[in-house]
Amino acid sequence: MLGGLIAAHHLTPMDDLPALVVTYAGLAGFSEPLLYLADLQQQCLVPLPGQHAPDGSPPQRLGIDSTLAGRAYRSLYLVSSAKTRDPGAADPDEEGLDEARSGEGGPRRWWLPLLDGTDRMGVLAVTAPVDDDDTRRRAHWLASLLALMLAAKGATSDTYATVVRDRPMDLSAEVLWSLLPAKTFATDQIVVTAALEPAYQVGGDAFDYALTRDTLNLAIFDAMGHDLTAGLTSAIAIGAFRNHRLRGEGLRDVGEAIDAAIAQQFARTQFATGILATLDLRDGVLTWVNRGHPPPLLLRQGHVVAELATEPDPPMGLCLGAYQDPAHYQLQPGDRLLYYTDGVVEAKDPHGREFGLDRFVDFITRHEADQVSAPETLRRLVQALLQYQQGVLQDDATVLLVEWQSQAFAPLGTHRHYAVTRSVPRMPSGS
Repeated sequence: MLGGLIAAHHLTPMDDLPALVVTYAGLAGFSEPLLYLADLQQQCLVPLPGQHAPDGSPPQRLGIDSTLAGRAYRSLYLVSSAKTRDPGAADPDEEGLDEARSGEGGPRRWWLPLLDGTDRMGVLAVTAPVDDDDTRRRAHWLASLLALMLAAKGATSDTYATVVRDRPMDLSAEVLWSLLPAKTFATDQIVVTAALEPAYQVGGDAFDYALTRDTLNLAIFDAMGHDLTAGLTSAIAIGAFRNHRLRGEGLRDVGEAIDAAIAQQFARTQFATGILATLDLRDGVLTWVNRGHPPPLLLRQGHVVAELATEPDPPMGLCLGAYQDPAHYQLQPGDRLLYYTDGVVEAKDPHGREFGLDRFVDFITRHEADQVSAPETLRRLVQALLQYQQGVLQDDATVLLVEWQSQAFAPLGTHRHYAVTRSVPRMPSGS
């Protein structure tokens, strides 16, 4: 199955991938496979075109918050149900899973997360002939390989972009999404995850990160305005950030380079706030400069223990100079850093009441205490912000969350929400 897929996929376009999966998944006993991708706002699972449900009908979109398929996406675990269960049926609560845990014989319908590295792409559905460890292991291998194929082909396929979009995208958002890194990245020492809304009309918010040996480079930007000019401002900021950090320049110099690049293009009529930072993964020392941006928050053991406030330098693009030395902070293993733009805390309900920093912090800490994964926490935060503003954000809202574990405290696969990517334990049906 795996060897055949690898050999055949090189010349297979995205649109023909579902048929290829049907052919080769059958060699390992899997039938009726279906591939779903999460939409851009992570509200629905959308089937790739050209597929057929087990009853021969076109497969339907599935809610991420309300179905068994959505639970696999949210939890990163294999979810099992009786083959006769309607895939669009409501996800039962833990006490309502008797059917899924009954141990009845016969084929089972499985839902498995599709992960590009650790970035959630969607879900694979297959019917398994038996429910045992070997079959589950093969299903996880199949899902892992298909996620890699989808990620590789997505970059050159308009089909992929069409599936994950619910509506037309503004030009500024088109520019920024093409530049942003994956929303989630993880190693045994670090987890980085981000969320950005409004996904289809984002103007000037952006984030960036990259790993260089033992150093994580990261940045968050908020450009003035909500139009194409704002998007181009953030695009220049990202480009200058990458260009000058790759030259080995320090954070203060990189900030000045971004300042000069924006000013040169817009004659000091545009600016962007931001935080530029590095995290040494060996010892957990965080170093950063603040260019007029809200300070990051530090979460430890489910509580916000510090606001990393420093005297900020002026925003970038105005050529007012940088005078502050980079700040430093020593993290402890398991600490989480929370970067955000003002659109998060300034989101207003129909009565004009702001979402506020206290509500923001309370939301994050409650989900931290409930052991919800970092990507899932941010997904739920975005849904809460949209609900708070009745589906329409007045400003861009971006959150970047970073979790660090020292090497001594991070044996293989111990990140609480990514252990499943390292091994395939036998999970209870429906869990």
